[in-house]
Amino acid sequence: MLLPLLSLQPRLAALWRKRADRHRTGFTLIELLVVLAILALLLTIATPRYIQHVERAREATLRSSLKVMREAIDKFEGDQGRLPVALDELVSRNYLKAIPVDPMTDKRDSWIVLNEAELIASQPASAGLPIISGSSSGSGQTSRTPATSGVADVRSGAPGNGQDGTPYKDW
Repeated sequence: MLLPLLSLQPRLAALWRKRADRHRTGFTLIELLVVLAILALLLTIATPRYIQHVERAREATLRSSLKVMREAIDKFEGDQGRLPVALDELVSRNYLKAIPVDPMTDKRDSWIVLNEAELIASQPASAGLPIISGSSSGSGQTSRTPATSGVADVRSGAPGNGQDGTPYKDW
């Protein structure tokens, strides 16, 4: 009679161990809270750096877009002998593929277009810009009058300042 009980004991012990193992397969609440606290700490360190990196990239894109549009205006003036009437003329004459999106406003129509008179008025006197007069020059060509000249410069219409403290509209 003792023999069947002894053979039953290892089976019961194995069954008991399986039942105990089933209860230990998950994480405790404390372990989950520790992991969440570590993740929150890492996010508080990484998020500001990520946001600053994205802002720096947007500013670099803005500077590049302004440079490309200004070069297209200069090439147009060199080829045509006049300034474009609007930015769309640069696209229609294939100086630009498309008007770039302002990365600060995410719009194509937020660019501020300046004619020569506005450009001269916005520059300090020491900027070294040539004086434009309405009289004729010695070569027989007449100079443009600043008020009727067309697109001389383009600036961003985005509100706010760059990381260097200068307003986007002054770039």
